[in-house]
Amino acid sequence: MAPYTDFTMLRYAITSRALYPGDEQQKQAALLREAARWIADGIDLLQLREKDLPAATLAILTRNLLEKIALATSPTRLLINSRPDIAVATGAHGVHLSSSPDELSPTQIRNLFHSAHTPQPLITVSCHTLADIHRARREQVDAILYAPVFEKPLANGQKLPGQGLDELRAACTAAAPIPVYALGGVTLQNASSCLDAGAVGVAGIRLFHNP
Repeated sequence: MAPYTDFTMLRYAITSRALYPGDEQQKQAALLREAARWIADGIDLLQLREKDLPAATLAILTRNLLEKIALATSPTRLLINSRPDIAVATGAHGVHLSSSPDELSPTQIRNLFHSAHTPQPLITVSCHTLADIHRARREQVDAILYAPVFEKPLANGQKLPGQGLDELRAACTAAAPIPVYALGGVTLQNASSCLDAGAVGVAGIRLFHNP
């Protein structure tokens, strides 16, 4: 049994095909196999975060994942990272936004879905400061990913300092009643402390991947 199945909290898995060996086709196949395990387990939210892929390839992956969700009759909801156009075109459940000011606003995304006569999207957003939290709350997003909570290694061998549990607690208080997921350096060992700080669940890339 994979370790993430032991959670009794909300779970938000984020894809990264870069974690898998092989060529591009093999990486995408591995991503789909891993995501299928999450879907079968009923993971709450699944973010397709393959921002470097062309739109056509991203759409194919999205439709494949939506088919797996439907066949499994899973409660999993699929979000596309920063690509509301792909989400609308494929019927994905929503969109995840970064904290960048260049992103479309949640209101603009809702209007886009409305214009396409599709169900209202689920919108999550990354926040790194209390200012980000206040903005997300004003925009009435559905959930917030607050990061980084704990120190995490970077690809260049350096480490990104974590903001700590006190900052997570302050973020959860400021965000209420919008739910907050803890992201960044979260492990099976420290996940419960995130709940104690007020998070509804945990989010991660490596956290949910099978070793």
